[in-house]
Amino acid sequence: MKKEVTPDNYAVLLTDVKQRIRSAQYAALKSVNKELVGLYWDIGQMIVERQKQAGWGKSVVEKLAGDLQAEFPGVSGFSAINLWRMRQFYEEYRDDAKLSPLVTEISWSHNLVIFQQCKDPQEREFYIKMTRKFGWSKNVLIHQIENQSFQKYLLNQTNFDKAVPEKYRNQAKLAVKDEYSFDFLELGEEHAEKELEQAIMGRMEQFLAEMGGRFTFMGRQFRLDVDGDEFFIDLLLFHRHLKSLVAIELKVGKFVPEFVGKMQFYLSVLDDKVRLPDENPSIGIILCKSKKRMTVDYALREATKPIGVATYKVVKQLPAKLKSELPTPEDIRKLVEDL
Repeated sequence: MKKEVTPDNYAVLLTDVKQRIRSAQYAALKSVNKELVGLYWDIGQMIVERQKQAGWGKSVVEKLAGDLQAEFPGVSGFSAINLWRMRQFYEEYRDDAKLSPLVTEISWSHNLVIFQQCKDPQEREFYIKMTRKFGWSKNVLIHQIENQSFQKYLLNQTNFDKAVPEKYRNQAKLAVKDEYSFDFLELGEEHAEKELEQAIMGRMEQFLAEMGGRFTFMGRQFRLDVDGDEFFIDLLLFHRHLKSLVAIELKVGKFVPEFVGKMQFYLSVLDDKVRLPDENPSIGIILCKSKKRMTVDYALREATKPIGVATYKVVKQLPAKLKSELPTPEDIRKLVEDL
């Protein structure tokens, strides 16, 4: 029996073909999704217009649902409650020239979550674009909304306005929140830094989801060698969209200015010894149990490396006093428009 010989570079061919298949499958899925959301939009529009023109009441939707289910017995989505959602969906977005084209770019289930749980147009735009850009699953989207990620991104404290090139500055700002919710770690209010780090390692998937972007895990206690001395970064991530290494320092106490100097040192070493030629400068995130905003502002004022300072909570909560500090609508628009 003749033995088959695998040609040279066959593995490359196999990888390329599989990638092309996945790309085609994704494109087909996007096309189907766009058609489905468009269909639901049209049904919602027809219901609204018929009710307005003919003065039909609520009962027509119940009857329509029954007749559609009888006509298309194997097709889901035509229940009375879903028809009411289509009607509401159309009414919510029909007069919004910015959002109405965007809704076809995410799934119907994602759209339901956003327009039912978010009422502010800019907040809706933020979650639609973040879902589209980062491929958030429905559960991740719900988690982000429940943790008030929109507000927490807008409140973040960084020096990115001067330390990050303008071409990807807004994207960098959207990679750092003001506060992170680590309720999934099941930690008590009092815990050590090692306990926090170990808990994160045990829930890495949830941790990366809470970080909110295209982060991948690079290492724990990442070792740096400088002049024969060893230094260790608590957590090292990589942001795939920014193409930047992200160093994270975990602090279970309050923020103190000295943390910034240490982070600048880490970022300098990462950029010199670890960063690849085609990657952007490294970014630092200092995660503390608490901080005072004015202290952070002063500490970051003269820092030259891109650094963000955030807090973490083991319960979901946005301090009411910070809501008044949200940026203006125009500032929000500029931040979100690059998504």
